[in-house]
Amino acid sequence: MIYQHISGLIQKAIETELIDQTDQIYVRNQVMSLLHLESFPEKVPYKTNDSIPNLLEKIIAYAVENDVIEDVFDDKEILTATIMNCFLARPSVINETFHKKYKQSPQAATDYFYNLSKNSNYIQMNRIATNIHFKAETAYGEMDITINLSKPEKDPEQIRREREKKEQIDYPLCVLCVENEGYVGRTGYPARANHRVIHVPLNGENWYLQYSPYVYYNEHSIVLAEEHRDMKIDKDAFERLLTFTDQFPHYFIGSNADLPIVGGSILSHDHYQAGHYEFAMARATDAFSFTLEKFPDVKASVLKWPMSVIRLRSGEKDQLLQTADHILQTWKGYSDDDADISAFTDDTPHNTITPIARIRDGMYELDLVLRNNRTSEAHPSGIFHPHADVHHIKKENIGLIEVLGLAVLPARLKDELAEIKQFLLGQSNDVAAYHQEWADQIKHEYATLSNPGQVDDIMEKELGKKFARVLEDAGVFKEQAAFERFIKTLDE
Repeated sequence: MIYQHISGLIQKAIETELIDQTDQIYVRNQVMSLLHLESFPEKVPYKTNDSIPNLLEKIIAYAVENDVIEDVFDDKEILTATIMNCFLARPSVINETFHKKYKQSPQAATDYFYNLSKNSNYIQMNRIATNIHFKAETAYGEMDITINLSKPEKDPEQIRREREKKEQIDYPLCVLCVENEGYVGRTGYPARANHRVIHVPLNGENWYLQYSPYVYYNEHSIVLAEEHRDMKIDKDAFERLLTFTDQFPHYFIGSNADLPIVGGSILSHDHYQAGHYEFAMARATDAFSFTLEKFPDVKASVLKWPMSVIRLRSGEKDQLLQTADHILQTWKGYSDDDADISAFTDDTPHNTITPIARIRDGMYELDLVLRNNRTSEAHPSGIFHPHADVHHIKKENIGLIEVLGLAVLPARLKDELAEIKQFLLGQSNDVAAYHQEWADQIKHEYATLSNPGQVDDIMEKELGKKFARVLEDAGVFKEQAAFERFIKTLDE
């Protein structure tokens, strides 16, 4: 069977244009070597309707059963990526193809690279398919809810290996460094042999485009600096975001904030996230508009959104950049005791911005989400962070993706929500203690429930309401009057 799996993998690689028909002998020999096979039968059935990820799983199962590798997570990941690397061209060839496609259109180029990243199994489509995803109506429009099940659990041997590993290796410096391209991997560090990046210079610096291995939305991409340096939100960052939209006008691009608590998970490497997707926040309407005396050519508004968002629109990039920088600099020094906002604790800054850029109707659009990471005795995780009463749903940082209206919720919720559904149907009282109050409230509100489909709809709706509450907690201005006080200072 292993020969059929290899032949099937080669067939699918030809069909998806990873390789040419003339490459098949070379590739087959490379894969044989990795599997310690010294010969190959002359006639092997190769027609298959199986997918590349499924074929890889079968090949890896063979490798484990025949002692090619141990049945350990990292060993399996490394072999999988190394096998697929046999089907990939060198980075220079992929970049050349990308830029040829770009001459047709930016979308043709990204379509090519996105499909390549999926077909090479760099984007883990089989694992992503395990995620639970649905849309939920909220007071702020339809939001995306995802329960993240795609990250595989480590086996005991993997955990033991990582614990016993004594040597500290600082290469690559982090998982976002450009040095990950083609890196085979090691114990405790992801396999990247089948990883490729596209060179996309931004404002005189080397930056690179790649896709996330675990995409949360269509064409979920990462744009990373060549230099390993800390995240920083400033005028240069705004300019890079807008320059990227010039180059790829069908993509939005945004950045996590650059401070702990309100930032993303990786603050040690300057990077942005982009993609071909319309989030709920992009569809948000204006709560009210305002004008800035210093920048009369820039349209400004505050969005009807649970977080505190200023939207700027202009056909002039330079005007937009000056406006955005003025708002950032003013916000970084802004305090308002009545709104519980302090810009500093001694010399520690608390105010920053999560920015998102796009081109819409021929205009540049820049959303500036005001953030503050101060903590208090009442809210040790953050004053403008999900509060304790919603931690049973989400207590992690609210990063760029959540800000935009896509909830990335922990895997534990899959089983916990199933228990709540059984509770609502009167079939069980086994509900996690931290969900009990929520479950009781739902049961009280909806009274007798007997239809499982109805309960599913109710749980999706209630989860959407909870996520909206999570975002409301992260909003720095709870009332329009407080927001207007800040806006007034922009003209001082």
